[in-house]
Amino acid sequence: MTFHDIFDRHSKPLEPVPAGLAPSGSCRRPVKALLFDVYGTLFISASGDLGGIRDTSASDDVNDFPESWKAIENLAADWVLSLSPDKLLRAYARAVENEQDHLVRQGIDYPEIQIDQIWQRILKLGDIERSRRFALHFELIINPVYPMPNAGRMLLRIHRSGLKTGIISNAQFYTPLMFEYFLGNLPENMGFDPALLIYSYRHGRAKPSPLLFGAAAQTLRKYGILPENALFLGNDMRNDILPAQRTGFQTALFAGDRRSLRLHRDDPCCRGVRPDIIITDLSRLPEMVGA
Repeated sequence: MTFHDIFDRHSKPLEPVPAGLAPSGSCRRPVKALLFDVYGTLFISASGDLGGIRDTSASDDVNDFPESWKAIENLAADWVLSLSPDKLLRAYARAVENEQDHLVRQGIDYPEIQIDQIWQRILKLGDIERSRRFALHFELIINPVYPMPNAGRMLLRIHRSGLKTGIISNAQFYTPLMFEYFLGNLPENMGFDPALLIYSYRHGRAKPSPLLFGAAAQTLRKYGILPENALFLGNDMRNDILPAQRTGFQTALFAGDRRSLRLHRDDPCCRGVRPDIIITDLSRLPEMVGA
């Protein structure tokens, strides 16, 4: 079964849930580059991030959704696994937690795992490609995704305008495959600058690590673009807006889906943090940046 077949098997249309926030704000300076989060921003995401990777209580979440539980049961049967869905989920959560703890002990601030390697160890597979196929099945079961309304048209207009574009996202190997399946091409073939595709799994660090945002800022400077002339769009005040502002970027909070909007109002780190823009419809973004 190919990656495309796996998407075919598990994907179905999703609609965002209005979050109840009103659009507001404007850019403070001319925008020469746009940087995007993926999950919960360009794509509807049931978890608002990578399913179960940073939340190791995935087994409790899936228990709340009988369809997902049955799908994991069927997946285990298809792969002739001796583990029950409950034991499979617990083995997954334990392996993720152990790997994250190991990376923290190495001094990594916000560690990111490589999910294909995690499943390779759990399932004792010698073939990393088989591990990746299983990982994609699992991810699409626990974290269904679908493009946000107007995402494709918005990106096409932005790319045609000549603005530099990039991605800073918690991601795994399958994240670019979402673009290819749903939007017709890999990000680097859609107009995104390859040097500005900052995926967490490639750096071993997850947002809000400043390393990811700093890497984007360093690349932009090579193009003669200062951080204050870049706009970062994300759905999470702590993981997106706060580190982007600390890097010097202008910020836009995407508040188009209640399920993935993360305001973190009770987090002391987010007190006093305000995005430059609140946007609820991706189709409005081009006109806001002059594209």
